[in-house]
Amino acid sequence: MDQLRALKYFVAVAQTGSFTQAAARFNVPPSSLSRRVADLEASLGATLLKRTTRVVKLTEVGRNYYLQVDAIIRALEQSDESVRSYHSEPMGRLKISSMVGFGEQVLIPLLDQFSVQYPKVMLDLTLSDQLSAFDRDDVDIAIRGGYAPNERVVAVKLMQNDFYPVAAQAYLDSAGTPKHPFDLKAHRGLFFQSPTGPTPWLCFVENQWHDVSGTPVLISNSGHWLVDRAVKGEGILMLPKWVTQPYLESGALQEIHFDTPVNITQQPDFGVFLLYQKQRYLVPKIKTAVDFIVSNLKA
Repeated sequence: MDQLRALKYFVAVAQTGSFTQAAARFNVPPSSLSRRVADLEASLGATLLKRTTRVVKLTEVGRNYYLQVDAIIRALEQSDESVRSYHSEPMGRLKISSMVGFGEQVLIPLLDQFSVQYPKVMLDLTLSDQLSAFDRDDVDIAIRGGYAPNERVVAVKLMQNDFYPVAAQAYLDSAGTPKHPFDLKAHRGLFFQSPTGPTPWLCFVENQWHDVSGTPVLISNSGHWLVDRAVKGEGILMLPKWVTQPYLESGALQEIHFDTPVNITQQPDFGVFLLYQKQRYLVPKIKTAVDFIVSNLKA
């Protein structure tokens, strides 16, 4: 029995719930595919699939076996692709996921340049702030804000992601400029909505963390909308410098400075990280994209 082929057939049946649809993937007769899966079950001494006239479902042991085998086959296919394309030109579909604000403001302009240099790479970009497992996302490259993840992936820190308080001069003229972080509690706040909730305003005073958040007047995960409302003088906003820097340079917003820093987390080393699977770095499209993004942002 060709066990690898039988495993691939089994995975296809598990994914489609049909011997006919699985057979169509491999352009083989359903009867031939069914026999190979039956041989696999016989060699294992276990029933992996429950067959009825209408549908095919995994048994409990079949479900556990599928999860293990599917991961192995995907890893094998990735390794094969790495070897075959080691000396080839970057090409093919490149799947990237990124947090929304960073993707729109920083990453997309870079990817436009990348496409000019590597026209045979077809970019497939998804923007989302939702937290999810890297391997489950089925992406080649992921860009996330926060801390270096505890995943078995390579994490390259692209930049700091500390949040800073800013406001329009018109707002500060009317509401007063806070001199101490505790003064922020008396102000109107524009809050960024993270996947875990609105980002708080925190400071560390006398060996203790304090929440100094102002009164919320807007909560959103749209950085553009928050900045627009801040520029209009509607409150104090905390976002990273890569978002607010153009507005600080133009004078539309002013940074509010404190002797005691204010941030949104109690943890150090808050950054923007580029993630990829180590074994996939040999694939030209991934290596080229990783090197391009890292070199441009580090510069």
